[in-house]
Amino acid sequence: MCELFGITANRKIKLNNLLKRFFEHSIEHRNGWGLAMLDDNSISIEKEPVKASDSLYLKNRLTGRLETARCMAHIRRATVGEVSFSNTHPFTKRDESGRTWVLVHNGTIFESPILSAYQYKQHGTTDSERILLYLVDHINKHYFNEMNTFDANDRIRIVDQLIKRIVPENKVNLLIYDGDYFYVHKNEEGTLFKSEHSGSVIFSTHPLTPEGWEEVPQNQLFVYKDGELIYEGEPHEHSYVHDDEKMKYMYLEYAAI
Repeated sequence: MCELFGITANRKIKLNNLLKRFFEHSIEHRNGWGLAMLDDNSISIEKEPVKASDSLYLKNRLTGRLETARCMAHIRRATVGEVSFSNTHPFTKRDESGRTWVLVHNGTIFESPILSAYQYKQHGTTDSERILLYLVDHINKHYFNEMNTFDANDRIRIVDQLIKRIVPENKVNLLIYDGDYFYVHKNEEGTLFKSEHSGSVIFSTHPLTPEGWEEVPQNQLFVYKDGELIYEGEPHEHSYVHDDEKMKYMYLEYAAI
């Protein structure tokens, strides 16, 4: 599976050391790396379909000062989709209002007919990209139905509803950013942790320092604004439990395509 990293804060924070520790995990996640710097009115996406520890570009990038109040990072261990640039996280999509959405995913979609149609619209072949296309498609429908106006509460409600539609039988650990709000969801035990400080929250699949981390509660959506929790969704019951046989079948099915 993949690993996720994210931060939302009320000020810029130097992230070099944390990102170096995070990208060191690429020994087990060798199919690509990605970094999204989500500053005000500016989204910078850098990614390569190579192991992070083999990337000269990333090595040089981490030697320079990396400061931001919002960030996502991802290292990929492919389950669905070949190793390619178009399958490397983060994924981005602009909605009809001009808002750019950014998504990273740790997990696998085993059962979800509602996502299947998006395989003909996506640039790559991952189930993760299909999640983003599905989400933005419904944001657009609501935007037009409301005569080109809808508020932040509508966006949060839609994201919460859509995640609950795709979680049954699937592993859906997500970090999403919509230009204003930072969305966090996980549904497998022991697969996402947070470290909270005054005005900042850091998320990682595994703790990156010896102390100060706690597990993110599972099976509900959390939404942050500049390091402050502004929304807790109602919990659902669709926990994912890793199944080696199910994963083996997934690999064999994909290999036969």
